[in-house]
Amino acid sequence: MLAIRPTLALCAAAALAAALFVSPTPAATAPPEGTTFKALVPPRLTGNPDKIEVTEFFSYGCPHCANFAPLISTWTAKLPKDVVFRRVPVGFGRDAWINLQRAYYALQLSGDLGRLDGALFDAIHEKHLPLFDEPRLADWVAHNGGNGDKFAAAYVSFGVNNQTVQADQMAQDYAIDSVPAMAIDGKYLATADPASGEMPYLVELLANTDQLIARARAERAASGAAPRTAKPAGGH
Repeated sequence: MLAIRPTLALCAAAALAAALFVSPTPAATAPPEGTTFKALVPPRLTGNPDKIEVTEFFSYGCPHCANFAPLISTWTAKLPKDVVFRRVPVGFGRDAWINLQRAYYALQLSGDLGRLDGALFDAIHEKHLPLFDEPRLADWVAHNGGNGDKFAAAYVSFGVNNQTVQADQMAQDYAIDSVPAMAIDGKYLATADPASGEMPYLVELLANTDQLIARARAERAASGAAPRTAKPAGGH
């Protein structure tokens, strides 16, 4: 079983140093870079240029992502109509996490993602099940209300392989070195202060994401919302 320990630096790639987080300053109308966000220069092309795209980079292997999942679920239920949300699983070169990337896309393809998404987090982090390879994952899916055969076929499919490669490329393009991470409109990565503890960090990360959505909306309005086109990569 992959050894995973929660830390306030959040889940980072094993070969990388812990990400540097800058403590936020008091709220302002337009906070400077480094207090609540990092600018992506140049902006990345998004898969849905007609809307403000928010992307969560995550892994089922990350305990912080597991704790973030209920917050994200509540948050996405209230998103305004001009915002589209997508999720991109990361691998960071870890075999177990790469297998969990494939599990995400296989669940999506088999139609069981909605039913088993939260349950997979729970199985790994609360029940401590070693679900880090295809046979164990497929067996778990079959015993938890999903279609194990469809999952197994999807897991080794060209489509899932392609999506996994695209997800890795997107994480690299966005310079993601820790998760959970939130990207907004291809322009910003939300940041927060981990010094206050895990849950305050996660709540602040979502609050700063909301600020950046408002900022992106204002920028689109000021520029006439010129469309940006790109072929979607990664997940939904």
